[in-house]
This record gives sequence, structure tokens and C-alpha cells, in this order.
Amino acid sequence: MKLFPYAHATHPQWPMAAALVLAQLRAQMALHGYASAPTLALLYITDHYADVAQDILDHLAAELPLVTDWSGTVGIGIVSNNVEYWDEPAMAVMLLELPSDQYRVFSGVAPLGLGFESHTALVHADPNTADLGELIAEMAARTDSNYVFGGLASSRRKTVQFAVGGNGNIGGHGAASGVFSGGLSGVAFGADVALVSRVTQGCMPVSAVRRVSAADNNVVLALDGEPALDVMLRDLAISLDQPQEALEVVRATLVGLVPAPDTALADSANGTPRSAVRQTGNFGEDVLVRHIVGLDPGRQGVVVADRVEAGAQLVFCRRNVQAARADLTRICAEIREELEPQEQALETAHAVQASMLESAPHPARRIAGAVYVSCTGRGGPHFGGPSAELQLVRRALGDVPLVGFFAAGEIAHHHLYGYTGVLTVFIASAEGQLA
Repeated sequence: MKLFPYAHATHPQWPMAAALVLAQLRAQMALHGYASAPTLALLYITDHYADVAQDILDHLAAELPLVTDWSGTVGIGIVSNNVEYWDEPAMAVMLLELPSDQYRVFSGVAPLGLGFESHTALVHADPNTADLGELIAEMAARTDSNYVFGGLASSRRKTVQFAVGGNGNIGGHGAASGVFSGGLSGVAFGADVALVSRVTQGCMPVSAVRRVSAADNNVVLALDGEPALDVMLRDLAISLDQPQEALEVVRATLVGLVPAPDTALADSANGTPRSAVRQTGNFGEDVLVRHIVGLDPGRQGVVVADRVEAGAQLVFCRRNVQAARADLTRICAEIREELEPQEQALETAHAVQASMLESAPHPARRIAGAVYVSCTGRGGPHFGGPSAELQLVRRALGDVPLVGFFAAGEIAHHHLYGYTGVLTVFIASAEGQLA
């Protein structure tokens, strides 16, 4: 698998941005080591271009006739290697050269057929779609790995998704022409398309792992057999006798939840649940972080922004710049450690190190391209400055082809997350696997 050509540009007039993108793509396609005959494109646009999404797709498809399949969506912000475009007209494109029998584009009007065995899938979704959580879980269950990744479109204008499939696009898509609103769309990948994906929660646990003893819908009534409000006040070292100070602390605190029973957290040796917090101090990927939305003094309860059932694990946590930066760096390091061989020839090791310093891709990294979906509540300001989040990814992962967007909700495993980042890399070898 060769490196995926990618490009990004901003301009008030979309034809100018498209021209800049096409120039970058064509220049890379002419370089040794980059894909020269791609068939699948990922297209992300900011909502400034939402009303002309069809024009953009038609133009790019006409200029890139080899590309028969398109997928993507809109975001308030989009990303590419080392840069974030927030609240400005911009687009990003990545071209993938994959075997045609190893992927399928799907949408609401051209759903994934029974003839294709999906190992995993990139999923884009309209946030206004009903029962999204159930639809995502159902989509994941249709894959061999029970893993999907992606995010919900975010837009202050029209919410659009791109989905053009070369295998029967005309008959399946009708008059829609590849631009849709509502439902799910994306790309399903076969087992030979090797991926590694990680989720960064960007949170720091500030309490021990608690077990929910009693709950009523989204009100946690008891933790470890004690009134939930009392446990929270003790864990956060606050008192209702000083209500203003307590309120400020509670507003800055969230909860990490693991539903119970959850076989995904079962210890393979003895079947007992693993802790929601790893030994390294970070959350496991099955933890869903939710806001505290109120207190119930009458019942000594804590109200959270999700349904909670007795038996669930709950951890009080906080988000801040330090936790977000550390956790993002961690997942990048995990991906690099999984992909790079433990033993390298001295010449190869020197070449990889040199390419990191020069910000140039090197085959030994085994990354053909990457997709990064982050929450609209994150981005540069949350990490300390403009484009700081993507600059962290580049420093930790290297100068790899990357595109993505800021989402209204992030998708990974079979869950719908919030305030997270989902980083997925395509491996330039068939030996990799989802993790």
C-alpha cells in the first residue's frame, strides 16, 4: 500500500480552493512512493461550503476521473496534517489506492449489501437522525471486528454527507448524485485493509472507581452502597456549606461510565470486570464520559447526562489542557509502537529518525494515511493555541497523510462518544490489524 495523496486549502471562493487542492494532489501522485491510481476519495468541507457541496463534488469527480468512489461529510471545522480550519471556507481531500474488492461505499439509499464481508467501517452520520446510538451499534455488529470509527457531521447550515459508489452508483443513488442529508453513510473495509485505531478521552480521573448501587434513569442515587451525593462531595473535597465554591468544582467535573454488565471489560482469565481506569492512569476505551447536569439533594443523588443502571462503574474526572495533551500523545505513541518493528537495522533506524526531524514520510513507519475525528468542543483552543491539537499529532506520529473533521459526536468501537478524538491509521502492510 502506497502513501495516500492528500491536500487541503482555504479560499472564500470554492473553485479556487478546489484548484489548490487538485494541484497538491496531482503533484503528490507524480511522486515516487505515493499512490498514482487511487479509486477512493475522502472529502471533508467546512460548513461555509455546505450549500455548494454538490458543485464541489461534481467538480472534483470530473477532475479526478480515476476516482470512482467518494465519502465524507461537513464540519464546523476540518483538519489535515498539522492544521485545523475553524470557521472559514476550507476543504480537505485524501485519495486511497485500495483493492476494489476490499471496500464498499454505503449510504441510506445505497445500503451495504449482503455480498460484502465488512471487517470494519468508516461511518459518517447526521446528528439529527433518530436512535443514532442503536444504529451505530447495529452497524458495528455487522462487521467482523465489531468496530466502526468516524463521527457525526457538524454544521450551522445544511448538514451533508458525500457517498458515491462506483459499483452501481447510478442505480443505487438515483437523483441524489452523491450528496445526502440524514442517516448514515461511509466506507466499509474488508479484512485485508489493515487499520489501527485509538480513542483519546482527554480526561484525568480524580476519584477511585465506584460501583453504582442504585440509579433512577439518569440520577445516580448510590455509589458503593452510600448516597451518591455524599460520595461525590467527599471525592471532590467540597462541601455544600460553601455552595459557590462547590458549584465551580462540580461544573468542572464529569463522570466516566462503563455500563454493566459489560463483557468488553471482562477479564479473560476469571471473567471479573476490569477497572475502568488502566494502570497507566488513563481511561479504557469503553468508558463513556458524560457531564454532571445537576444535583438531587432530596434523594442525595447526582444527575448525569446519560441513563445509568445499577452495576455500572463510575469515575469522577476532569478535562484540562494537560490531560488532553498527554492522552493524545499517548495514543499516538501506542500506534507508533504497534506499527514500528521492535528491531530495526541501524540504517533503517537512522532513516526513520531523520525523516521525523525533517517531517518526511518514511516507509518503515508503515502508515499510508490517517483519519482523525475530534469533537467540536476540543480543537486548538482546548490544547493551548490554533492548530495545537493537530500539531501534537504530527509531532507524535510524524508527517503522515491525514484528513478529518470536527464532529458533533465521535464514533469508535460500537459507541457514540463526546469530547473525544478518534485517530485511525491505514497500515502500509496487510499484516496489521484493528486494535
